[in-house]
Amino acid sequence: MLACLVIGGFFFPMGTELLVLVMLIAGAVAGVIAARHGHDWDAIQRTTGGKIASVLPVILILLSIGMLIGTWMFSGTIPMLIYYGVQLIDPQYMIITAFLVTAMMSLTGSSWAAAGTIGVALMGVAAAIGAPLAATAGAVVSGAYFGDKLSPLSDQTNICAISANANLYDHIRNMVYTAGPSFLVAMLVYFAAGTMADSDSATGSDIDYPILREIEQTYTVSWLVFIPAIIVILGTFNRKPAALVMIVSSVTAMAVGISMHGFSAYNAILSATSGFNVSMIDTMTNAPSDMLQTLLNRGGVNSMSTTLIIIVAAFLLAAGMNVSGALDKLLQTMLERVQSVFGLIAATLASGATMIALTSHGGVTALIVGGLFQDSYRDRGLAPENLSRSLEDSVTILEPLLPWTVSAIFMATTLGVPTVEYMPWAVFCMTGWIFSLLLAAFYTRTGFGLKSL
Repeated sequence: MLACLVIGGFFFPMGTELLVLVMLIAGAVAGVIAARHGHDWDAIQRTTGGKIASVLPVILILLSIGMLIGTWMFSGTIPMLIYYGVQLIDPQYMIITAFLVTAMMSLTGSSWAAAGTIGVALMGVAAAIGAPLAATAGAVVSGAYFGDKLSPLSDQTNICAISANANLYDHIRNMVYTAGPSFLVAMLVYFAAGTMADSDSATGSDIDYPILREIEQTYTVSWLVFIPAIIVILGTFNRKPAALVMIVSSVTAMAVGISMHGFSAYNAILSATSGFNVSMIDTMTNAPSDMLQTLLNRGGVNSMSTTLIIIVAAFLLAAGMNVSGALDKLLQTMLERVQSVFGLIAATLASGATMIALTSHGGVTALIVGGLFQDSYRDRGLAPENLSRSLEDSVTILEPLLPWTVSAIFMATTLGVPTVEYMPWAVFCMTGWIFSLLLAAFYTRTGFGLKSL
């Protein structure tokens, strides 16, 4: 897979088509290896089907977010968030604001929901005020995965604790040792980036943005357009099923668009399925600008179809490697070389990073790696929270940085910025493993940073 990515990158742009083709080629190779070890295509199909079934809730959330974005454009929810955000947010603090707001939203337990709702609105604000899009997207991704790593409502946080046999809240408290410094470093980087990029910028309320006038002509300015967003926030904090909450919010958004802005019911259905389009607007006196079209023309269930294809391709690759025993061989080889606490932490991080790169599924990776390393941590007198933290630092926050994983593709598609462009700015996601290794390296001298049994 890596060889094909490198070779293909020299001749073709690094797009979705190349990623799908590369994963299918790698999956075919894995299938041939599995066949040489006495397995057949039916075994790979069954394993692939099992993996897809295990992530069905995630797939439903994915489709729901596509519907949500389209209907929130239809209701004016996202445009109104942009309308007020442009006036309230100082361009100088756009990047750090994106990080803090998304981090707060992600504490509800879903990085995808945070990026797909408030993250999309923040990207619209950044585009409108001329803030750097790659840096803003990186800040959104960092904030989204802050909650996915630390929230007790997050599926991934719970899975990492379960896979290491650790208490959930002990696991979260122990993560402060690496998440805290990463959070502070991200804050400093985003503050410095904003200061250097826009040190002389005026506040949003002092600037006349043409996009604001276009939004005023398109939608009725009212607080009622925020009802769909309030439904998502309340439903998430009350731990209701994310997909159902988003569907309810989408239906409400369709009703708001019809009743408040005069859009047709037919266009409401189109917005939910194919996405919103400025051609649905018949109240504008002038032709819509390119910026307004870029802002509004998006969403719909169909917009997530490419991501679903990539999920299937990734799981075909993972199934071939799993059936042939290749994944177990890779992890066991790493375990054989462990001789110290630092080596154990490093092996866990490397195993997690390797597995998530191959499987593109954080939950499966955490469960497999956690099961393999539990005894090693216990034998060295280390509490299971150290293992679960290492899983978070190598699996949870690295996943959106690998361009071929499901999470990275979702973030790039939703935010409109390629993974390789926002990656350097996803500071929180890039520094967790560094602090994890530093704590392990100095643990024998300081006794700080790792928890004993």
